[in-house]
This record gives sequence, structure tokens and C-alpha cells, in this order.
Amino acid sequence: MTGTRIAALGHYQPAKVLTNQDLAELVDTDDAWITSRVGIRTRHIGGPDEPVDELAAHAAGKALATAGLTPDDIDLVLVATSTAIDRSPNTAARVAARLGMTSPATMDLNVVCAGFTHALATADHAVRAGGSRRALVIGADKMSDVADWTDRTTCVLVGDGAGAAIVEAVDDEEAGAAPGIGPVLWGSVPEMGHAVRIEGIPPRFAQEGQSVYRWATQQLPALARQTCERSGITPEELAGVVLHQANLRIIEPLAAKIGAVNAIVARDVVDSGNTSAASIPLALAKLVERGELATGAPVLLFGFGGNLSYAGQVVRVP
Repeated sequence: MTGTRIAALGHYQPAKVLTNQDLAELVDTDDAWITSRVGIRTRHIGGPDEPVDELAAHAAGKALATAGLTPDDIDLVLVATSTAIDRSPNTAARVAARLGMTSPATMDLNVVCAGFTHALATADHAVRAGGSRRALVIGADKMSDVADWTDRTTCVLVGDGAGAAIVEAVDDEEAGAAPGIGPVLWGSVPEMGHAVRIEGIPPRFAQEGQSVYRWATQQLPALARQTCERSGITPEELAGVVLHQANLRIIEPLAAKIGAVNAIVARDVVDSGNTSAASIPLALAKLVERGELATGAPVLLFGFGGNLSYAGQVVRVP
């Protein structure tokens, strides 16, 4: 087995910005109500001519450019999404076609808001086992397509976007010093599948907000600390914490309970809303792009969402 690392990141959001004031014209809400409950001020919304695979391809293209790679340098494409309208061809295949790839393996993963961290672990495992040399991992969701724009408890949460990471093999002699991907901690609470849903025809997003809030605030701190233990570091050593960007009232207490006292905590939810599988790579890519995290610094990624599925790992900044 070989080691792995994230070689580069990329992100993309549609140009249209929807503010809390804009939402107040659609449903019975206002800026104070939204910010006090979830901390969101703006979100990006894609148009009818911007499908999920287009968002994903833009983010992937930026990651490839940052890494100095061509599309043919990729042999595996994994896309985490729960909002793609079509079933076949899958989103990963459409992304590969948009980028002009020739013969990559292509797969979609639907683990809703925990999708990216599941896909990152899957790519890590594939590369370590020799099944792939270099993988493109994307989290992309267009939550505006599944939102109920008459429900003020859910429509104020959602945004659209994509984030991408390139995972590549590292020679054994390099693995100790190179930015890497730590062991995953993942699981789910299947009996709580009703807590977060995208169901029906047409599909609509719904959730039991209080159930999710209680579970996240009570259960996730211990899971996050276990994730750090698997990578052999303490929470105090973390340079960054990037949790699923669901709600600022979940993110900030969680970071404190984990004990990551020296870490920069991603708060992209304020500007982007809940972008589901896109939220972690989107937030991480922005922190790196702004120079807020140094190359090689350890960062905890932790996703959680539908089925109360969760997955986390400690990664090194590319």
C-alpha cells in the first residue's frame, strides 16, 4: 500500500446571490430571524441552465489548474451529490465528459451532507490499494432545485455550489512528510433516516431541525475527537476545523467542545448557506485560497447529514 495526499483544491459558486432581504419578499421571514437561528446572511443560487455537473466541472477545472494537471492525469472521478436530476449518465460521467477525459472510472455517491468526506475516504482507499493513481473527488449540490420555497424553515438554509480535491499517491519514502489523508471514521444512525429527507416527485428537502441539532451537538464532539485519535494528533494540534456548514449554532459550539482551541473554524455557512455535499470542500478551498491555512497544516474535516450519516478525517493542507 502507498500513501496519499490532497494535491490541490478548487471551488465554484453560481453568480446569483440571494440575501435574507430577498427571501423576506418570498416567505414570512426577515434577516434577524434567519441570522439568529442559523447564522446565514447570503447564499448562491444556480439558474435553470446550471445543472449540478456544470457546477462540479467548474470546481474540478480549478483544482486541475492549481495542481498543474490535465484531465487525462485523472483515472477516477467521484462525485458526491444528492440533487442531480438525472440517474444516468451519472454526474461523474458528465463531469468527465465536460472536462474531456478519455477513460476514467466514474461513480456518484449519495450520502447527502456527509457525501464529500465519504468520497474522499473512498478515493483514499482506492489509491492506497492501487486501484487508482490519481482521483478527482467532488462535492456538488444544487439545493435550490429541491427546496420548498414556500417553507420558511428550510428554504432559508439552502445554497448551491461545488468543491473539488485531487487525491494522488505518495511514494512510501515521501509519505511521512507530504500532506496526507488520515484514517476515516464513518457510520450512521439508520433509524433516524426521517430526520433529513429529500423525497417525492418532484423531490423536496425537509428536515426535523431540532432532532438534527440535538444529535449533532450531543454526539459529534466525541466522534470528532475519535477522528483525531485515529490520525495520531490531539484536537489542540489542529490548525483548522471544517465541519459540514449546516448551521452556525451547530458549528461554533461543536468546535469548542472538540477542544480545537488553536484552530481556524470554517464559517462559510454565513455567506454560502447549506450547500450539502459541497459545503466542506467549498469552505476548505476558500480558507486555503485566502492563505489562512499553511501547507502541511492538519485540518479536521467532518461531514454529517441524511440518515445521520457521518464521516471525518484529518487531512494535511496542500
